Amino acid sequence: MKLFSKLSSLLITCILIYSCQENQKEAPTPSKNRQRIELVTNKGTMVIALYNDTPLHRDNFINLVQHKAYDSLLFHRVISNFMIQAGDPESRNAKAMDTLGEGDVPYRVKAEFLPHLFHKKGVLAAARDGNPERASSGMQFYIVQGKIYNDSLLTIAEKRINGWLAEHYIRKDRAHSYLLDSLQHHSASGNTTKYMLYKDSITNWAAHAEEFKPYTIPDDQRRVYKTLGGVPHLDQNYTVFGEVIEGLATIDSIATTVTGEFDRPIDDVRIIAMRLVE
Repeated sequence: MKLFSKLSSLLITCILIYSCQENQKEAPTPSKNRQRIELVTNKGTMVIALYNDTPLHRDNFINLVQHKAYDSLLFHRVISNFMIQAGDPESRNAKAMDTLGEGDVPYRVKAEFLPHLFHKKGVLAAARDGNPERASSGMQFYIVQGKIYNDSLLTIAEKRINGWLAEHYIRKDRAHSYLLDSLQHHSASGNTTKYMLYKDSITNWAAHAEEFKPYTIPDDQRRVYKTLGGVPHLDQNYTVFGEVIEGLATIDSIATTVTGEFDRPIDDVRIIAMRLVE
């Protein structure tokens, strides 16, 4: 999910940044059991299990929860059949017409992409901006609602995944960097025709690059997308680091909230508290 990084409040900075960075440097050995987080909102409660496979994101999230960094924040961006997003520290005391989504802590978390972690309904994933390393926001996250996909839609999603992977790959090839520069230029100017032309050029270039390996959605994941649902086109581009194990209905309740400008709910959807479950 796109967001723009800036320094958060002095309180968050002072309490969190040093301890979070230490966690990133020296992640402890993953335990057998997944750490569970209870997320209480004014729309219901969810229990999230954090993956041990993504220790940097796991430890960062645990640290934030322990310091009550998420308590009283809003789900500031909600899109039905897609996802619900929270974690902007500026949302705690936001007024009705305030624009949200730019708040964050002043660090990123290194990406942890793993082929067996994917965007099925209920997963917890990290938001990020367009940084070249695809590193995650230190604080903002989203939970997937998604929808049911059929085979043809999954094929389209696969093409979108490979388009983004090609854009990331081409950054390392200076001889063809003009393609990415042109893509970004036409995206900013709103020239959809030329944007799609350069996007197709990048995808075609990557398809013939010796080191580029196109991504294929595994059969077991395709079955999940065709039954439980999710958001497959985000796979391998945003870090997935947990999943809701209780309270999927709460996701649906939040996702159907009436929204206004910038997909912010008209009536605030607030995180009352997050706490570790022993």
